[in-house]
Amino acid sequence: MTTDPAKLSIVLYPDPSLRKKAAMMTEVTPEVRAVAARMVELMHEAEGVGLAAPQVWLPWRLFVAFVPPAEGRSPESSPITALASPRVYINPILTSPVGPPEPYEEGCLSLPDINGEVLRPTTITITASDLEGKTFAQTGAGLLARCWQHETDHLDGILIIDRMTQMSRLKNRAAIRDLNKGSKR
Repeated sequence: MTTDPAKLSIVLYPDPSLRKKAAMMTEVTPEVRAVAARMVELMHEAEGVGLAAPQVWLPWRLFVAFVPPAEGRSPESSPITALASPRVYINPILTSPVGPPEPYEEGCLSLPDINGEVLRPTTITITASDLEGKTFAQTGAGLLARCWQHETDHLDGILIIDRMTQMSRLKNRAAIRDLNKGSKR
């Protein structure tokens, strides 16, 4: 199956493709590079900081992320808290969570207008491959670590509505119900 990157779009909840576990990728092809470039465009257009392949209809273990440098966020810090440019993560594995999970309000490009508190560790290490097929590891903190965890959840068919605090679930109950109803029309 070949994919036309120009035809990619962001999948909206409750599409069943968002609930499927993505498959490991075995090689980096020109098609994968083109898809990754288009995913970065879509992420920027939607003003997001990450986008996973299942969110563009592809069952691949790949995501893109760009948490830009800002006040208090730097790609030079240790652990890093920002990226100097968008980055592609192929077959990511998360390890070494540090500290107790902390609440932070998250949104999702596949769940428009739904935000809620999600508990996650503040620091995590990611190991993945890049577009050259080279393996790398980084330790990130803050919003960047949260982004990696959020996007890796997408690769496992997990959404923020599955991880939200009970109070956030209650707050979003009507909006989620409306998304479910909208899909049945």
